[in-house]
Amino acid sequence: MLKQYKEAIENSNIVSRTDIRGIITFVNDEFCNISGYSHDELIGVDHNIIRHPDVPDSNFKLLWDTILAKKTFKSTVKNLAKNGSTFYLNTTITPILDGNAEIEEFVAIRYDVTQEVELQLALEEKEKELIRLNQTLEERVKEQTLELSILNKHLEKRVQEEVNKNVVKQKVLLSQSRFASLGQMIANIAHQWRQPLTELNLSLFALKNSVDTKDHNNTEQYYQDAKKTIQSMSQTIEDFQNFFNPNKPIEPFNPVKSLNDAIALIKKDLIKNKIILRTSLGTNIQVIGISNELTQVLVNLIQNAKDSLLESRTESKEIFACVAREEEYVKISIQDNGKGIDKDRLEKIFDPYFSTKHASHGTGLGLFMSRMIVEQSLKGSIVASNGDDGALLTIVIPIAHKQ
Repeated sequence: MLKQYKEAIENSNIVSRTDIRGIITFVNDEFCNISGYSHDELIGVDHNIIRHPDVPDSNFKLLWDTILAKKTFKSTVKNLAKNGSTFYLNTTITPILDGNAEIEEFVAIRYDVTQEVELQLALEEKEKELIRLNQTLEERVKEQTLELSILNKHLEKRVQEEVNKNVVKQKVLLSQSRFASLGQMIANIAHQWRQPLTELNLSLFALKNSVDTKDHNNTEQYYQDAKKTIQSMSQTIEDFQNFFNPNKPIEPFNPVKSLNDAIALIKKDLIKNKIILRTSLGTNIQVIGISNELTQVLVNLIQNAKDSLLESRTESKEIFACVAREEEYVKISIQDNGKGIDKDRLEKIFDPYFSTKHASHGTGLGLFMSRMIVEQSLKGSIVASNGDDGALLTIVIPIAHKQ
């Protein structure tokens, strides 16, 4: 039975023995497999043969101080294989004492935790990446704030206040849901600000040009255009703040208004890209929730449809938006006549960080965030499919009197 216990331990763990100086006297097959060394290469050499150069001397001092004091040492140790690869072992080293209570040898039992450690390191790196992304976004906002100061000190103050609110919301979001929620917030704000920032730069350039040329006929119009753009950017921040506000007001509203608001936000961009938007709007339909949140979802869906059309070779580019009542539900559909969605991507399209676009055009968090809003705030559902001509996104929400 003792032999069987020994075999069971050796077959399921990585085992080695050393003398009191740390010279290897025994290794099992699992030790050889993970280290890449043969039995002959390991027996009689110092156990430091698999020591990783990144591990500080203080770690090994603690190890030796512990086991020489006839105590058991436990730790996760970074090691170096023969081929130069890194592996991590959860290690337990136990001193074996003779009849006089003197140390005769050391027995180490380990198991491989490389995959778990590498996953943890990857998560830590992702957190650093999100922090860097946050810092980059804040820097871009500061740059735009500086340009706005040339236009009007009041506008500069307003934008700075909104930036500060954004920072506070991001910190709250980080504490609530860490990586995912922070990434969603940054990606959606950046997505919604790209077009307004471009328009604002054009308005400021036109305003500066009218001042330089002393042509003041259109100065007021340029000023009003810039102010309207900033108010739209400010509202975007407020919309996201409302979603994460536990005390936000929930009330009946007409989803047709949300769609019209979304169209107003993106209309210029559609016209610029020669995309026709057709609508079919129901009347007197009420759902429970926050109108601005649904507007945010619809802006994202129309933006995605626009991007899909720009990537397609369709000559006459069209988007069809429909709001209709079906029994006790409201169905909102956004359909384009582009290339549609590949079947193998349909099931993943709402997953966080999954995107069909290049990294410079999106992070894949927009649809994930949209699903969160529809399911959690509006108590509805959202599905993606392919219609006759292109992609079809359908939102179903219970009507107000069913809430």
